[in-house]
Amino acid sequence: MFSHRTNWRLSPNALTRVIEEARTAGQEILDLTVSNPTEAGVRPDPEIVLAALANPEAMHYDPQPRGLLGARQAVCRYYRESHGVFDLDPERLILTTSTSEAYSYVFHLLCNPDDEILVPKPSYPLLEFLADLADVKLVPYPLLYDHGWQIDFDSLYKAATARSRAVILVHPNNPTGSYVSAAEDSALNVFCHDYGLALIVDEVFLDYSHDGVPRRSFVTNDNALTFTLSGVSKISALPQMKLAWVATSGPEEMVAAAGARLEIIADTYLSMNAPVQLAAPVLLDQRKQIQPILLDRLRVNLAELDRQLAGRPSCTRLLVEGGWYVVLRVPVLGTDEDLAIDLLRKMAVIVHPGHFYDFPNEGHLVLSLITEPADFREGVARLLQVVGV
Repeated sequence: MFSHRTNWRLSPNALTRVIEEARTAGQEILDLTVSNPTEAGVRPDPEIVLAALANPEAMHYDPQPRGLLGARQAVCRYYRESHGVFDLDPERLILTTSTSEAYSYVFHLLCNPDDEILVPKPSYPLLEFLADLADVKLVPYPLLYDHGWQIDFDSLYKAATARSRAVILVHPNNPTGSYVSAAEDSALNVFCHDYGLALIVDEVFLDYSHDGVPRRSFVTNDNALTFTLSGVSKISALPQMKLAWVATSGPEEMVAAAGARLEIIADTYLSMNAPVQLAAPVLLDQRKQIQPILLDRLRVNLAELDRQLAGRPSCTRLLVEGGWYVVLRVPVLGTDEDLAIDLLRKMAVIVHPGHFYDFPNEGHLVLSLITEPADFREGVARLLQVVGV
């Protein structure tokens, strides 16, 4: 009756069941995994955002496969103002409702059924579902930790096969918070050239560098065919507005061919709605208000975590450069999932076990740094009562 690509385990995992039980019982829980800024007390100006959606032009239907030109120009202005990219052509942009949709478009552009895409490990589990729906196989390449995260290029080369079509980068990675370094950038372009592969670069957290130093966007990468994904979900803390994009760069002939095919894919669905596209300049401008607030929260919570970890050598945090998450290395007391369940039952604290993100070993917990500071402070204190021996 159903396709093999949707043959997922549909029952909730053990941690999800315990969370549901606790909430059904009315238990007050400190959630240290909050990733939705609208639930973390961080919101752009509602009057400005809602007013921008009331544009009378939205009553006119203008189906543009790449997205309305004004919206694409607003994206170009974002890259110009925030990342010093002055030559991004709006014709190289395809607007999508989410980065998930952008991934889907690129997967279908590049891959035949059972083709392979190289993906970092640890990383975000959503990629597995997107690959399943596109009949694509994900082949992991490891990120190694040694005073910071690095790509394991030996393993990357070994992972490539005749069916490989692209390499996914998450810049900065989720949840490790590691940016692709300049040296890795160069090596990746050589690798893609040698094997005839494309780069797919997820930059949703690009603006959130913890040291305040802007990082280079791959939107200008010209050495390999490159698809750069981002959107207002993280840039402006507006996940509910469903505005994202994929920008194509690289050798000119490849860019033209990819753009023509992507346009047909987008034209097949025409998923973008007029009000959000017309509001794009305003939605993107909200980053100027919201990013300083979020960056301050990230730094406050990270400093609080370091303060509480001081003097507890058995529990440390791994180096993080950007993004909204931090990884704790904790004593191995069993599986990470069992530890997360124990923390919920004993301390009413929710954390993510490392295996959610494909950490290869036990002893890792993942916390969100956009949690409200009072909840974060209390939640970490409770967590350390259990693991910070």
